[in-house]
Amino acid sequence: MESNGENDKKVERQSSSFRLRSPSLNALRLQRIFDLFDKNGDGFITVDELNQALSRLGLDADLSVSDLKSTVESYIQPGNTGLDFDDFSSLHKTLDESFFGGAGECGESSPDSAAAAEEADLAEAFKVFDENGDGFISARELQAVLKKLGLPEGSEMERVEKMIDSVDRNQDGRVDFFEFKNMMRTVVVPS
Repeated sequence: MESNGENDKKVERQSSSFRLRSPSLNALRLQRIFDLFDKNGDGFITVDELNQALSRLGLDADLSVSDLKSTVESYIQPGNTGLDFDDFSSLHKTLDESFFGGAGECGESSPDSAAAAEEADLAEAFKVFDENGDGFISARELQAVLKKLGLPEGSEMERVEKMIDSVDRNQDGRVDFFEFKNMMRTVVVPS
């Protein structure tokens, strides 16, 4: 059987993006994802909100609404209208263990392997924004991703350009990987 390199790359990209290996970034990333998916800001992600978010990201093709509903509902605590953050974290952990054998956890890894894992996570995140693969994030690419995520910042190019300018150290109008990495590492995780 011949392999389609493009499809193989897509599957690889999705799986390694899902597996968040750096514990210091896990909580922040999961909270950001939770906040993005919780469209009405009520502190719960309903099945509909999750389905819409997955659809916007193009991840709905392999999962029926009934499968999604039964999976998600098994994590919703009685009396809640959807997943709260703890439920969402539990669902993520279970999916990580099911698909990757829990390899996303680095509690027992060395500092060198943890740093390499964080670097790999950042490279995968960068690729999400660098849609054309040229090694830079342009304002148009950032805007496209922000729009896919349903974020209001994506509707105004002027705001997007300001976001780029705020991290563009060499003032070339784009964000390279090192600028992206510096920006991501300066994000403070709330305690």
